Amino acid sequence: MSDFAIRKIVTQIEEVWHEGGPLASPPPMKGAIYAICANPFAGRYEPELQPAMEALKPLALSLTDRLVAALGGREGIDAYGKGAIVGEAGEHEHGAIWHVSGGYGMRDRLGECRAIVPSAMKVGGMGTTLDIPLGHLNAAYVRSRFDVITIACEDGPRAGEVLFALAMARGGRVHSRMGGLELAQVRGEDGLR
Repeated sequence: MSDFAIRKIVTQIEEVWHEGGPLASPPPMKGAIYAICANPFAGRYEPELQPAMEALKPLALSLTDRLVAALGGREGIDAYGKGAIVGEAGEHEHGAIWHVSGGYGMRDRLGECRAIVPSAMKVGGMGTTLDIPLGHLNAAYVRSRFDVITIACEDGPRAGEVLFALAMARGGRVHSRMGGLELAQVRGEDGLR
């Protein structure tokens, strides 16, 4: 992972008590963690990027462990997502190397997760925001877990950097009432229901 030297790591936790309706007790929580890393591919075209996915797995495991701890432990975490922002001297594919690594880290630490890990990747400068989509760990059709967490780093990613992010949630939207598959109906067999 030395090619992706870490400049800093940031953790963000949100507790949503209400949105004008009754107070939630306990409140749903969502969090994100990201690392600002050197981008070894910035400023040049590299035809073979796939080995970088393996190199980033230790970072994904470390970020997962930190975020699980920040959310108070594994119990109750039932949604996840991932994302990346590539600095201006990079390309979109430099964020896509996080697809396997980021998903691997969370699946390894969270246990059985059958649903796809939602993701968002983009190229942008310092202060660019990223809406990381969230979805249920085992059943993509659980509407109450359709959500996002927005991240931004005021001093990154710089042109030669990339921001790699993970996100998790305990509970769904605070006043979810849009129907769809309910938690009690989740079978967790195919990642959809």
